[in-house]
Formats: sequence, structure tokens, C-alpha cells
Amino acid sequence: MLEEHDQKIASYTMIMAPRKRNRHALGFLCCFGGSDLPEINLKDNNPLQFLEFSVPIPPAEELNARFSELVDELDLTDKNREAMFALPPEKKWQIYCSKKKEQEDPNKLATSWPDYYIDRINSMAAMQTLYAFDEEETEMKNKIVEDLKTALRTQPMRFVTRFIELDGLSCLLNFLKSMDYETSESRIHTSVIGCIKALMNNSQGRAHVLAHPESINIISQSLRTENIKTKIAVLEILGAVCLVPDGHKKVLQAMLHYQVYAAERTRFQTLLNELDRSMGRYRDEVNLKTAIMSFINAVLNAGAGEDNLEFRLHLRYEFLMLGIQPVIDKLRGHENATLDRHLDFFEMVRNEDDLELAKRFDLIHIDTKSASQMFELIKKRLKHTDAYPYLLSILQHCLQMPYKRNGGNFQQWQLLDRILQQIVLQDERGDDPDIAPLENFNVKNIIKMLVNENEVKQWRDQAEKFRKDHAELMSRLEKKERECETKTQEKDEMMKTLNKMKDKLQKESLELRQTRDQMNDLVAQLNEFSHGGSISFPPPPPPPPGGPLALSSSLMSENLPPLPPPLPFSSCPPPPAPPPPPGGPPPPPGAPPFFSMGMPPPSTTTFSSSGTSLKKKSIPQPSHPLKSFNWAKLSEERIHGTIWNEIDDLKAFKVLDLEDFEKMFSAYQRHQDLLTNPSSCKQKEMGSTEDLYLSTRKVKELSVIDGRRAQNCVILLSKLKLSNEEIRQAILKMDEQEDLAKDMLEQLLKFVPEKSDTDLLEEHKHEIERMARADRFLFEMSRIDHYQQRLQALFFKKKFPERLAEAKPKVEAILLASKELIRSKRLRQLLEVVLAFGNYMNKGQRGSAYGFKVSSLNKIADTKSSIDRNITLLHYLIMIFEKNYPDILDIQSELQHLPEAAKVNLVELEKEVNNIKTGLKAVEAELDYQKRRIRESGDRFVPVMSDFITVASFSFSELEDLLNEARDKYAKALKHFGENEGKMQPDEFFGIFDTFLQSFAEAKQDLENMRKKKEEEERRARMEAMLKEQREKERRQKKAKAGSISEETGEFDDLVSALRSGEVFDKDLSKLKRNRKRSGNQGLDSSRERVVTKLNY
Repeated sequence: MLEEHDQKIASYTMIMAPRKRNRHALGFLCCFGGSDLPEINLKDNNPLQFLEFSVPIPPAEELNARFSELVDELDLTDKNREAMFALPPEKKWQIYCSKKKEQEDPNKLATSWPDYYIDRINSMAAMQTLYAFDEEETEMKNKIVEDLKTALRTQPMRFVTRFIELDGLSCLLNFLKSMDYETSESRIHTSVIGCIKALMNNSQGRAHVLAHPESINIISQSLRTENIKTKIAVLEILGAVCLVPDGHKKVLQAMLHYQVYAAERTRFQTLLNELDRSMGRYRDEVNLKTAIMSFINAVLNAGAGEDNLEFRLHLRYEFLMLGIQPVIDKLRGHENATLDRHLDFFEMVRNEDDLELAKRFDLIHIDTKSASQMFELIKKRLKHTDAYPYLLSILQHCLQMPYKRNGGNFQQWQLLDRILQQIVLQDERGDDPDIAPLENFNVKNIIKMLVNENEVKQWRDQAEKFRKDHAELMSRLEKKERECETKTQEKDEMMKTLNKMKDKLQKESLELRQTRDQMNDLVAQLNEFSHGGSISFPPPPPPPPGGPLALSSSLMSENLPPLPPPLPFSSCPPPPAPPPPPGGPPPPPGAPPFFSMGMPPPSTTTFSSSGTSLKKKSIPQPSHPLKSFNWAKLSEERIHGTIWNEIDDLKAFKVLDLEDFEKMFSAYQRHQDLLTNPSSCKQKEMGSTEDLYLSTRKVKELSVIDGRRAQNCVILLSKLKLSNEEIRQAILKMDEQEDLAKDMLEQLLKFVPEKSDTDLLEEHKHEIERMARADRFLFEMSRIDHYQQRLQALFFKKKFPERLAEAKPKVEAILLASKELIRSKRLRQLLEVVLAFGNYMNKGQRGSAYGFKVSSLNKIADTKSSIDRNITLLHYLIMIFEKNYPDILDIQSELQHLPEAAKVNLVELEKEVNNIKTGLKAVEAELDYQKRRIRESGDRFVPVMSDFITVASFSFSELEDLLNEARDKYAKALKHFGENEGKMQPDEFFGIFDTFLQSFAEAKQDLENMRKKKEEEERRARMEAMLKEQREKERRQKKAKAGSISEETGEFDDLVSALRSGEVFDKDLSKLKRNRKRSGNQGLDSSRERVVTKLNY
């Protein structure tokens, strides 16, 4: 009867009010200083049936004393205690009697005290090291642990107190430390974690767990298990501990402990791996991923993260470096509301922190992946302050830091990073919110800790030996590779030239035969005419190679042997074509107009000076004045023969929305101050000091050369690492073995013996053994006939392919860019639309234009909208193209060679080509001289340079022909766009189009960013509305289920539940939304907000 009565007695349950997070007070629960106190409800669906007890109700004073003892054991808060004492005396007595009866039950006497559970768990820990449990024993052991978990939740306070006094927590922690693999993967492991969680659900037990020096560290070790339920339970405990006063730093210490325990490369690595796992049973395990994200949010935003921006940025950077952003993007695919809630909170807080950091530098966004941008910000902030010299000192010492390509010395940079972390994070009292990475700043000790110097020293000598051997082998290999590469290149060039010469010879032979046949026909007809016949002249043959002189000479030498091949150098280019005839002279002053002879002037045509008629434009008129487009209008007489003859801007008016255009570019506008960013002047100071130390000469050395020149010559010879005889042989053999590099030859040309040097050295030639090194080198080189000319020819030969390879792409760029501009249909269509808008906007002298100068293209972006200062005429044109002319958006694909052509200076290019031509002639002259003289043994100048001249002359003739063609095409391009020939260089002309295309691409990207920003804002608005609706729904459900919550629910459980669902971050979410709404309008006109969800690290 008593048991039945006990079931009817109300089980009291603590129903926690909705918790709101406070940045400064952690007001999640009443026990943590919150203002929302819990209330006690009686779950009593049936009215109490009063029983008649054998013991009558004692007096009120005695009843209250006994009932007070019972309430004290329940560890209730003040408000709940008041609610209990407010019960009627009958209910107080019933609760008291039922609890006493339960405690005196003989069946529960053994399990009513923690001694029993502690002994059994110690026994389990000892036995699991001896033998493995079978399934039945495992089930029995698990039941014991589960019973302890239930007892810790339901037994009176004295049970928990006794459990703490008997060091039951250490019993559980020792079990976790000593369990084998099978136990760690079983339900027993989960139950033991549940016992710790139940103990922490009590205020006294929670304080005991947090006070234990190793408890949180040992709990974190359970993350190593593959048991998902265990992982979730551990993460919930760690996340909740972050929210408890003084618990946050313990969790960070535990994660550092787990890094060593699990041999992680860096902290939190296991968590990110678990979050990213998508194979096997982890693929759809959303609960685990939700627990990890809730833990990450708690670590970032609790404790020091509540009001310390630097700490949040520091800790978040660890997760970003581990690749959390791509993982978050992938987790969106689960479409789980709770998980998405945590993902949204992570991104929204990150966005808020980035904005707050950027505001410190008066920016909207800082690209923390750009070293150059961050450096410029620091430089700008510290310049003209007392801290600037120290910044320069830091940079100077960073330049002196050891550096190796294989990253062998990264520990010094790691040390510098840790020192900076500690400087940034430490507060005024010297406390570090994170685990201090350095205990002291003794650099020597830290370096010893990071690098085992003894091991390095052991292998240093052997590594040095290997390095020298490797360097020597690499030097020999590079020499052979250069030799092989040169020979292969020369062979390929000769074969290519040979094939081209064969083709050219065949073509010229065919033309020669055709010309001779035609001459024979002409001679026969001439003979026939001389005998009185009539002549029928065939069409004139094409002129033979060499121009009209060749034709006359061929007529005179009909029976002569075939002509030799043409010279390798082409003759001077033909004179330019005469300019087109100028237009008619202007009418004399006071002359009547052209249409003033009694006839009204026609309204449809106008005449240019060239005699061609231009159709008069019928341009629509705007309803009110518009902004002007500052273009340079072409005069009508310059329209003939240009691209503007083919353009009809009136067609564009049929598809353009002129009403919308008038709104965007109205002349009536509200005055707005232009925001200008002063450009910072970058000063580059370069300087170097060269200290040369004169080596002490031997006492008996003979030196007649200037000391400074001799010293520099010795330095050069030491770099060559060749003897004088080896250098002499290399020059005689034209360096067939590639001993002399191009740069060394260039330096050798600086030390050619002069006439005065040669005369002095000849006087002392009998003392050659006493000569200093530089003197002897110059003496021996002076013995080579035409030493300077040989050296110059050899240097020209080595440099020729490089100079040709540099000049040819520049010529091709001008040629191809000119062709592309003339052929581009997209450019023609773009100019047509720009002309239409320009005529629509401009009035008076600037209006009714038939064309404009191409330089006006780069002024399009100067015209800004009257409605939105961020929108320019260029942005508007692109929007028109997207709507009506989508093909124009890909205009860059038709003008691919513009960027290269814009870099070419034609004057410098022609100068370089002339220099190559001059060098070839000098080599030919030296070759003629060497052919006439008697060659000494080993002299390879004539055969080597003869082959070179044959190939080089033909290659250069191709370059000259290509340059002439490029000049012609460029002139046509200038005329095509109505520009003056000879007044605009290619770099200026092509640069105009290249700059416009860059601005075009930037404007396209601006519009894309604006669209993304708008879509992101709309997505966030929808997301916030859904979150708001979901929270309201959850509140209604909780309110409806308030009466059914179990009495086992405690404070720590409520905290874990709030963390799991994300309710603990509700207040922060609301605050971030309000801040974003306030700052949304402020940042609209000044810059573009980045899309946070697309950032990847």
C-alpha cells in the first residue's frame, strides 16, 4: 500500500525558465548568477489520496524540523525550498514518510550507500586487467554502473556527499584510465561518463569535479573511442564546462592534454577530422557533428571569448587553419535544423568579429590571407608614431632570420609566432586566457626545446661533405646540360632554317621559270611584230623578287645562268604611301552657305570634306537634362574610312530603356561628398655598400696594370674557375664545350687589353713568370689575333637566340592585337551602344557625334549615377549588355593579345632590331677577315660562325618582315579608329583598350558582388525568420510539455540541453542581427561587404 501511495505522491521537477545568454554574466542558469529562477511544479495528475499512518502527524515545529532535514538533502535552490515549505502539513508529512520508508527498505539498504558502488567499480577495474568479460558479465557490470548513475541523480544529498568523501570521483577516473580497448568501446564506458555527468548535475558534485586536478583531462581522453554515444556525452560535458565559471580554461588545457595523448599534430585536429568524416557510420551521424559544432561555439564564445575579440580571432584561426570553413559548407548538405543553427551562429559571430577588426582600421573587410594588405595596414597605422622605428627594426631582423627552402628552420618562426600570440592575448595582470604557449622568453632555451642540437651537430660534418660533393656534381651536370642544350638548339635552328630556305628556293625557282616563259613569249611576239605582224599583249606578269630592277635585268640577261639567292638582309623598307588627298579648301570668309541658293537644305544628309554623305542623326531627346559624358568627339571629316562608318547607334535606341537611364543619370541630384582615399606614396630606398679588400701581393710580383682594374679582373677570374690556357682555348674554339656563360663573357669584354696595356706588357714579356695574375691574363689574351672582335662575336652568338626570342613576341603582339581590334564584332557593337548613350546624354557641341576618340572609353567610369554613387555609367552599360547584348560580355576573348601589346614600346623595339642588325653585320665583317688570314691550330671561328651567320641571317630577315607587317597593321588599326598616324605609340593605343577591358572586368565583378551580397542578405533574412519561427514553436512545445519533465532533470542537464539545441546562443544571435541591421546602411555607400560563407582557408 505504501509503494502504491509512493507512486501517487507528486514527483517534484525543476522546470527551468528559458535561458538567455549574457556576454558579461553567463546567466544561463540560476546557480550561475542568472536572474531567471527555476520554479517547482508538482507532477500530480491524480489528486492525492490521504492515507492513515500508524504514526500521527507531529506538531508543526517538529514537522518543519524533520521536513527541513529532508529538503536540505535534496540540494534545492532558495526559491524551490520556499515552494517546498509552502506545501500543506499533510503533504509535507506524506513526502517525509515515503522518503523515510524508502530509505529503510531492507531490499535497498546495500545500494543506498556509495560504498557498495565504489567497491564494485574498483573490483571491475582490477579484474579487467586480468581477463576479459564475457557478454553476460559485461551486462552485469554495465547494470552496476547504470545503477550508480541513477543513484547519483535520485538519492538524497548525503549520498552524493558520502560519494565525494569516499573519493568516488577518483574511482571513476581511475577506471577510465585503466580500461582496455574492449571496455572503452562498450556501453560500460558510456555509463561511466554518464555517472560523472550525473555527479556534475549536483552543485556540490560539480564543484568537486572542477576542483579535481585531472578530471577534465581524463574525461577528454574518452574522445579517442569509436563509440559515438560516448563521444557525444564527452563533448556535451566539455561544452557545458566551458560555460561554467573557471571551466573554460580547464577545457582548453584538456584539449592541449588530448593533443599529446592522441599524438595530434595540432590542437582540435581530431574534432575537425570527426566533423569532416563522411564514410561508414559517421556519414549520417548528425548528432555527433552537432555536438562537435556546439562544443566549438562554446569554446569560442564562452570564458575569455565573451568580451575578448583578440581571443576569439586567435582561437578561431586555429580552426580555420584546420579547414573548418569547407567542412561547414559540406555540413549544410545534411539540412538539419539544429546543426544549421550552430553553423549559422559560427558564421555570424565570425562575420561580426571580422567587421569589428576592420573598423579599427576604418575598413569594411581585411583580407587576412593577404600578407601585403595586412602589412600596409600596420605600416599606415604606425607611420609617424614612436612605434614605427621598432616596426622597421622587427622587419630588418626578420630579414636576417635563417631561411631554407625545405623549411628546416621553421622553429624560429614558430617561436616568434608564439611570442606574438602571448603578447596579444595577455591581459594587464599578465594572465593568459589561453594556455600560455611559452613559460618564459629565453630564446636559447626555447630553441633547444624545439630542436635537438646534439643530433644536428652529429650529422653536420657529414652533411657538409655531402653538400660539397653534390655541388660539384651539380656543377658538372649543369655544364654538360648547357652544352647539350646549345648543340640541340643550334641543330634545330639549322634544320628549321634549311627547310625554310628550301621552300623559299623552290618558290623562287618556280617564279623564275614562269618569268622566263613569259619573256620568251614576249620576245617571240616582238620578233613577229618586227616582221609586220600584230601583237596581242598578255596581262603583265607578277614582278620577280627584287622589284622592278630585277625585271629589267632579267630581260637583259635571258640566256644568263640562274640568279644567286637574295642577300640575307632586305633592302630599306619602301617609302610610305602618300597621304590621302585633303578635302576641299574651306569657303572664303563671308561666303554664303552651301545651301543658300533659294533651296532649303535637305534634312537627311550632310556632306564631309571627302565628298561622302553622312546621314543626319535623329537622336531621341531626354525629358530633362542628363549628366554629360566627357568624350572627345571626332570631326565629321575624319569619319570616312574608319570603324564609325559601319556603326549605326540609332539601332541601339530601339532596345534601350531610356526612361530608366534618365533616372540613373539625371543632372538633378542630391549633393554628396566624394569619398577619396589619398594614395600613399611608396618610397623605395635602395642602397648598397661594396667593400673591396686588396689582397696582399707577393713581394716579387710584377704588375703594370691599374690596381683597381687588376683587382676586379682577379675577382672575375676566380669566378670563372678556369686557367688562362683554358680560357684561351675556349675562345679559339668558340666555346663549343660551353665553359663560358653569357654573363661571364659580358664581364670579360670589360677587361679587353687596351693599347697602353699591351705596350707595357710587351716590354716585360721576358718576365712573364713574375707577372701578377691579372697582368699575365691580359698578356696571354693579347696574343690572340682580334681578341676583342672574337669575344664580341662569341657573346653576340650566345645572346642572339635570347634577343630574338624577346623581340619576336613583342612584334607578334602588335600584329595580332591590331588584327583583333579591326576584326572584333563585339567591340564594334560595344562602341555602337556607347555612341548611342553619349549622343543621348550630350547636347550642343558634344552631341550628334558620328564617332569619338578611343581615349574616351576610359572616361565612361567617371560618370556616376544620380541615385547610387556606387553605380557608374560603365556598370549601367554592363547591365544593358547582360540584358540585351550578352555576347559583348565575352569581349576579352576576342582581344586576347591586347595586354601584351600594351607593354610594347615600338621605338625601343625598333632600336633593338637595328642593334641586332648592326651586330650581324659586325660578325659578317669579322668572318670575312678571319677567312682571309691563316688560321692557327684549333681555331674554330670560321666554321662555327659561318653556320651561325647562315641561320641567324635568315631568322633575322623573318623578324624584319614580321616587323614591317606589324607596322602596316598597326597603321591600319589607327586609321580604323580615326586616330592620327604617327602621333600615338602602340603602348598608348593598346593601353587605352587594355585599361578599359580591366575596368570592364572589375565593373562586372562589382555587379556580381552586389548581387551576391543582396542574395546573402535575403538568405539571412529568410534564415532569421525561420529561426524565429522555430524558436517560437519550441517555446510553445516546451510550455505544453512542462508538466511531464522527469524529476531526474537537473541543472547540468539543462545546461547541456541548452547547449545542444543552441538556445544558449539566442541572445548573441539577436544582438548580432541588430548590429548587422544598424551597420548595413552605413557600409552601403563606402564599400562592399564580403560574403562570409564563401571564405575558404
